[in-house]
Amino acid sequence: MTQYLDFEKPLAEIEGKAEELRALARANEEMDVADEAAALDAKAAQLLTDLYKDLTPWRKCQVARHPERPHCQDYIKALFDEYTPLAGDRNFADDHAVMGGLARFEGRPVMVIGHEKGSDTKSRIERNFGMARPEGYRKAIRLMEMAGKFGLPVITLVDTPGAYPGKGAEERGQSEAIARATEACLQIGVPLVSVVIGEGGSGGAVAFATANRVAMLEHSIYSVISPEGCASILWKDAEKMREAAEALRITAQNLNELGVIDTIITEPTGGAHRDSPAAIQAVKVAIQEMLEDLDGLKPAELVKDRRQKFLDMGAKGLAA
Repeated sequence: MTQYLDFEKPLAEIEGKAEELRALARANEEMDVADEAAALDAKAAQLLTDLYKDLTPWRKCQVARHPERPHCQDYIKALFDEYTPLAGDRNFADDHAVMGGLARFEGRPVMVIGHEKGSDTKSRIERNFGMARPEGYRKAIRLMEMAGKFGLPVITLVDTPGAYPGKGAEERGQSEAIARATEACLQIGVPLVSVVIGEGGSGGAVAFATANRVAMLEHSIYSVISPEGCASILWKDAEKMREAAEALRITAQNLNELGVIDTIITEPTGGAHRDSPAAIQAVKVAIQEMLEDLDGLKPAELVKDRRQKFLDMGAKGLAA
């Protein structure tokens, strides 16, 4: 059953009525409700288009967090062949909020790394809701260094509210681990492309998205802090998250204007969760295009390209 967001309540009522009619027809074969159900379906489709035509930043935040949105493991399963997971940071533990390993993308050997939030209560707890601890970032560093050694392109899939802020994580050097993961992104001499598939929260996202090319799904978000966190700091009131979302410029459209990202990936009407296969296919095309754009560049050129991207960041928006 589809989980509806609060702004989708009118849509839920219409789709619910259509389903009720069909249920009555199944219970009583003599009933003919095809025309009525079709009319409700058409009304629902139009309403869905209208709702998603011009989403506010806060509503985009809600869509980006939708529990049925495809997650990292869904993309890996659909887009990569011969995926071999690699575990552990060779120092403390294996962080299940970060998954990654060797794979083939369209026949090409690559290293894929991403945040995984989990899809049900048990897996969300195991994955810590996608909030990585230091060992997760150190695992990512290990995989990036391995990719650099063997000349494998790195593909990262970003979907995290932010790095885990717990006491144990701080004791084990959370800030240092994030900084070193960001440094590893900047220094590896292989193509590095990143896709924000849901939430891109704080340094926890930057540690994976300091890439040559960065793409975002249309209704994903990427920000230094969550709207709720920003509202709590600035206004001492988390309920002002809507105002914070506007001010933070968290949407793909905002960030493309500023030059923070390079590509916006169009989602199916109603968001990626309404048609996961189509969304995953769109991400596949974007990854192909980003890798092709980097083909032929030498290691030093890739590092220079990545460095220049971040030096230029924001200049496009300021010039405008």
